[in-house]
Amino acid sequence: MKKNIILASSSPRRIEIMKKQGYDPQICPADIDESLPEGISAKDAVMFLALKKALYTEQKAVPGSIIIAADTVVYKDGILGKPVDRKDAAYMLQKIRNTNHEVATGVCLLIAGEPVRNVFCDVTKVICKDFTDAELSAYLDTDEPYDKAGAYAIQGIFAKHIQCFHGSFHTVVGFPWELIEPKLAQLLAL
Repeated sequence: MKKNIILASSSPRRIEIMKKQGYDPQICPADIDESLPEGISAKDAVMFLALKKALYTEQKAVPGSIIIAADTVVYKDGILGKPVDRKDAAYMLQKIRNTNHEVATGVCLLIAGEPVRNVFCDVTKVICKDFTDAELSAYLDTDEPYDKAGAYAIQGIFAKHIQCFHGSFHTVVGFPWELIEPKLAQLLAL
């Protein structure tokens, strides 16, 4: 019996990665409260939110469906989520300019109606180049920073400001496929 796969996200990047790998998941974004407990670490935050998204989606899923949920944050002296406005995006980008930061992506895979829960996190270190205030302003004039953790997309126009990264490119994109794929294969084989 073929199992239904549900992606608890409407992220174009996550959808694209799954489709490139030959999967056509049902898209069911999780509408959850993303507030975090006080003092939570970046790793725990993304796993907490990924699990919360998966559990929310499970309530609407057909039993036996495989649900995949993910959450990503940037960490530099604190968690940097998605910016609320231009000023917030500028603050985040100035914070990571000409220095390093970490990007953590948490993932949860579960089978609806079963006690199977697989929650994990991956972290990649990213080093940004210096950029001018004019380059920052020009970037803030685009649509790219406003729906991304840390206000940038490593695969987008901000890529020219990334010096290098240590770890998984897909973790920074928000979907560490090289870690997800073997876990998904195990669930499909059950």
